[in-house]
Amino acid sequence: MSKQINIVGAGLVGSLLSIYLAKRGYKINIYERRPDMRKTTISAGKSINLALSDRGWRGLQGVGIADEIKKIAIPMYGRFIHNRDGSTGFFPYGKKDQAIYSVSRGEINMRLMDLAEQQSNVKIHFNERCTQVDRASLTAHFENDSTKQTTSSKSDLLFGADGAFAASRLNMQLSSDRFEYNQHYIEAGYKELIIPPGKNGEFLLEKNALHIWPRGSFMMIALPNPDGNFTCTLFLPFEGEKSFAKLKTKEAVKKFFDEEFPSAVPLMPTLLDDFMNNPVSSLVTVKCFPWTFDNKIALIGDAAHAIVPFYGQGMNCGFEDCVVLDELITKHKENWEAIFPEYQTLRKPDGDAIADLAIANFVEMRDKTTDPIFLLQKKIEARFNEKHPDKWIPLYSMVTYSPHIRYSTAQKEGQKQQAIMDMIMSKSGIEQKWDSEEVEKEILSMLK
Repeated sequence: MSKQINIVGAGLVGSLLSIYLAKRGYKINIYERRPDMRKTTISAGKSINLALSDRGWRGLQGVGIADEIKKIAIPMYGRFIHNRDGSTGFFPYGKKDQAIYSVSRGEINMRLMDLAEQQSNVKIHFNERCTQVDRASLTAHFENDSTKQTTSSKSDLLFGADGAFAASRLNMQLSSDRFEYNQHYIEAGYKELIIPPGKNGEFLLEKNALHIWPRGSFMMIALPNPDGNFTCTLFLPFEGEKSFAKLKTKEAVKKFFDEEFPSAVPLMPTLLDDFMNNPVSSLVTVKCFPWTFDNKIALIGDAAHAIVPFYGQGMNCGFEDCVVLDELITKHKENWEAIFPEYQTLRKPDGDAIADLAIANFVEMRDKTTDPIFLLQKKIEARFNEKHPDKWIPLYSMVTYSPHIRYSTAQKEGQKQQAIMDMIMSKSGIEQKWDSEEVEKEILSMLK
């Protein structure tokens, strides 16, 4: 059995993976490029709050740490829509008690590092930048960002869990023939803002919801934190009439927010300073292949499949990688020659599927959440699912609340469902007869 494992990256997936492997008796060294975030202040304005859903919880439950993470998570039972005219609407995500959970990226990462270090066979090395991976000897080389000293570490297996711009992946790309790599930036970037708590620490918006201000080509969202504030994220094109390029002065920012988000402005006392001080970040999708090399090296999490945040599945997908890998270790009795190829075969189609679904969901969140036809379609689907739960699970529920359904399967089913709904929504008088037996029978016949 391979005993020594190196993991590049102590982010969410690297930390969770180390706990899975440590519990199986492997000796783990994690090398993290950044300083220990538990001992330094995290630079403001770079984090989108994350949404933990059933796939992610399953990953945490697999190593018995879900209760620990629940302490820093807030359930959100639906989307709370804020229209430009001040009107609002609440739209549940799933059935009565189904929620996604808001967690701070920094908080959950620090908690996972703590839990990793509680394993006697895990050690995290900080400020260590991966400079090279020698595939032949499985030796990883690092340079310390503080001391500039170089070190090397040999292992039996190596996992690249160092995020969207992974040094581990770049090393594999440079040392592999026919390595496929594709990165795609969307035209929008994001900037983090904040709604602080009220005078007595109270939440100034509905606590148990994901708030969205949809505005067509752009939007703002807000997710709750345990201390009463909301992390807001403005998603806006880089260029164009309404874009970050046009918001260079406090006057321009004030005018833009007063026009577009009038209901939010009174809740954001530090808006102008936050806007001028916090960086604009880009949003990238990364697809690559292969994910495994020599049956000794594997990419996992964002290093294998970075996605945009609009389905709230980036972290959940990475945690699911850990679950699948763990199941394969059991299935193949720790035979890594069999584990790595099957991990890649299973996860690659799912990584591609959720990447595409996430981009489609951006359009849904910013354009369609106020569209009466779209909202009626969702109502019809929810009603049909209530009556025929064995025949129809809405796409969002398949992705978010059905960890036993693969992302790639959900995507295919979602396409079939959309084709059916396009026909149903084109029926004359659908607004009046949406809940009729006629519509129900028609959907049933099309499902055959």
